[in-house]
Amino acid sequence: MSGRAQLMWDEAVTGYDFGRSHPMDPVRLELTRKLVGAFGLDRAMEVVAAKPAGESTLRLVHREDYIDAVKAASVDPDSADGSYGLGTPDDPAFAGMHEVSALIAGQSVGAAEAVWRGDADHAVNFSGGLHHAMPGGASGFCIYNDAALAIARLLELGAERVAYVDVDVHHGDGVQAAFWEDPRVLTISLHEHPRTLFPQTGWPQETGGGAGEGAAVNVALPAGTGDAGWLRAFHAVVPELLADFRPQVLVSQHGADTHFEDPLAHLAVSLDAQRAVQVACHDLAHEHADGKWVALGGGGYAVVEVVPRSWTHLVGIAAGREVPPETVIPEEWRQAVYARTRESGPRRMTDGRWPVSWASWDEGYDPADRVDQAVLATRRAAFPLRGLLP
Repeated sequence: MSGRAQLMWDEAVTGYDFGRSHPMDPVRLELTRKLVGAFGLDRAMEVVAAKPAGESTLRLVHREDYIDAVKAASVDPDSADGSYGLGTPDDPAFAGMHEVSALIAGQSVGAAEAVWRGDADHAVNFSGGLHHAMPGGASGFCIYNDAALAIARLLELGAERVAYVDVDVHHGDGVQAAFWEDPRVLTISLHEHPRTLFPQTGWPQETGGGAGEGAAVNVALPAGTGDAGWLRAFHAVVPELLADFRPQVLVSQHGADTHFEDPLAHLAVSLDAQRAVQVACHDLAHEHADGKWVALGGGGYAVVEVVPRSWTHLVGIAAGREVPPETVIPEEWRQAVYARTRESGPRRMTDGRWPVSWASWDEGYDPADRVDQAVLATRRAAFPLRGLLP
């Protein structure tokens, strides 16, 4: 392995724009890229603009009729076919939608190719992580499922075991659906409980089907879960599964919408806990996947205060240039934020909770604790299917 990291970036990804009133504001990508540059992290890694995913690549996951529907809506947004989830409040059609969605997908596919071929140990596409798109439809702000496409490309290149860890506040339903019956892909999703949040899936009992039974794992956390519970749940489930599965590549999705300031969800996780999970994913990739790590963005709708800091930490970790949490944010970035949004940007790379403390699962189980109940439900449903003790 070369030991180098790649940052997948093409300025045109900011064209993924559902309109001024939509929560998925592409300014979050723009500001993240500027903060990465303000810290000089882009000088510690290779910045690569991969080509858009072509139709043959898109068909690794998506149906041809759906791709055709996206193309048609991209040319004439007013003609969007709602039966494919296009032209809806969640996924409004816009001119050029196919092209920019394929470009984002291409960055994730390019990241997977670079890591598999040894051009880089780690590759980051924070514009990706659009995990809700289904084989035959748009969903939850997602047109093409770049995460699933990256995994499918790894399988096409010869990978026999790919692990996908999703810590977005929403269930990674599209990726799970794409590989529901495929034992070569282990999908693990930690998310807010489906009773209280879109897409109302991701129950512990969803464990895969057919030959893939036991290859889907879901941790459904109660609304209000904070740092200690979130990290406890992650470490009570993910490391043991990865040690058993022995993935050749780890693909992780780092939606920043678990944050307590996110307007669309109900977890209470800090930036510091998000950073701790990013570090854990990096370390787990080295422990179990020979360091091969593809890291993606995802949701996140506190577009100034949270998303740029969270994903800048992710880039720094992948580049081997971790940004200490107490670091003061460069003033030129804060000025750029104000000029662009008329909002005052954060001053430090922390929410003041570092280091984050949490109790290991090995220290005991509290039957009255709702997070512990969620973890145990997951372990009981999924672990025995993999020959592991719950």
